Amino acid sequence: MTKKTLVIKCNSFCLFTVVFLAVLITACQSKSPRTPTQKGEPAYRVWPSQVPADCPFPQSKDITGIAFTGRHKEYAEADTWYPSWASDGDMYSPYADGTVDGIKAWGVAPEIMEHPGIGLVTPSTKAELAKFYPTTPPETATGQAKIMGDDPLNLKVVSLGFYPASAKPYGGRYPCGSLVYNGIWYYGTYGIDDLNGPCGNWCVQGPLVGFRISRDYGKTWVQTKLTPHHNLFRESAKNGATVKMGAPHFVDFGKNMEYSPDGKAYLVAHGPSHPEPKHAWGSGGQIFMARVTPSVENMNDLSKYEFYAGRDNQGQPKWSKTFADIKPLLEWNDHLGTVTATYNSALKKYLMCITHGWPTSKGLDTMILESDQLTGPWKLVTYMEKFGEQAYFVNFPTKFISSDGRTAWLCYSDNFTKDQKVNLPGGRYGMNLQEVKLLSGDITGIPPMIPPPTQ
Repeated sequence: MTKKTLVIKCNSFCLFTVVFLAVLITACQSKSPRTPTQKGEPAYRVWPSQVPADCPFPQSKDITGIAFTGRHKEYAEADTWYPSWASDGDMYSPYADGTVDGIKAWGVAPEIMEHPGIGLVTPSTKAELAKFYPTTPPETATGQAKIMGDDPLNLKVVSLGFYPASAKPYGGRYPCGSLVYNGIWYYGTYGIDDLNGPCGNWCVQGPLVGFRISRDYGKTWVQTKLTPHHNLFRESAKNGATVKMGAPHFVDFGKNMEYSPDGKAYLVAHGPSHPEPKHAWGSGGQIFMARVTPSVENMNDLSKYEFYAGRDNQGQPKWSKTFADIKPLLEWNDHLGTVTATYNSALKKYLMCITHGWPTSKGLDTMILESDQLTGPWKLVTYMEKFGEQAYFVNFPTKFISSDGRTAWLCYSDNFTKDQKVNLPGGRYGMNLQEVKLLSGDITGIPPMIPPPTQ
């Protein structure tokens, strides 16, 4: 063998060894959860997934858990945040039962608000309401806000005022589905009842009223002609009746609904459990879905909606224009509740957040599911018992999902009763943002939150 031949063979062997090791390292990394590598990056912590034995959803193999990075930020002093990413680059959201920029909004009727211990009515709020609506004192008011900025840790949240409306025959009226599309804001509200009932906080889930509409990003509004009694889906929570489309929320399809599969806006909502119809704003046993082509003409017209009606003999999803045909998308008695859904375009996955708690004044559980299709099948990512301990209205704003789809920010409110311990850093009553990693593969190497971090 010549010296030249030996050198060539040695170089080839070295090159092969380097390539082999690189492939091996890459393969090992792909099977391991993502871990911090940059100097100063916080250690990840996985919230333990404590799955009840009767959970009907199989464990996801694509997203095997979520880890909290420790980065978080809190804004305002109100709840009910459902950001919608508009074509102008900003996000717009409802808010309720609190203050943004010194402007208060509340969803409770005056006779309830003045009940001892509620503490939401002050002379200043009454004066604000009288200035805004001087002729006929309204029963409730819901707020709207603009969220500016691209960095979740450095946002500017400004109030765009509040809008009054009657809750009768219910005791309260609160924000739900909110969508800004092609410069038009569709803002939904729903009725709710029995603040001082057996669960201690809004035991009766009322119906969606309809949508008020703004053509100028929330500066001026046209109220829907629908009322809590004569509402969009013709549902009632009076005299023992229960609603199916409870507190519906629009699926977040990204900026100006860019990833809607068919140009339609979809609503997910929660319904009661069976046979005992437990149904509150944070409790239920079924998830329902509806869709509509968003326009000023369509949004408050029942005839323009279609409802998920189960599957046909070939297993394909069915849609019906008849509300009576509606069927549950998901069922799990006494374990479902307030629901939101988001499309993660990088992963080509839908993420669903469900909050459940009965009674609703105690600790709340948060469940995250994933699916390739809105109609399912849905698989479990994590079941976080007493997340917050009282986190609610949980959602993933699409604006804050990374380009690879693996980093996102949970948006939620917390501790509405002001008497629960907070088991997340920074969690409080307001708009909370927590950075999370959507994990894949074996996550056993990531330290759990046991016990979860405290403030």
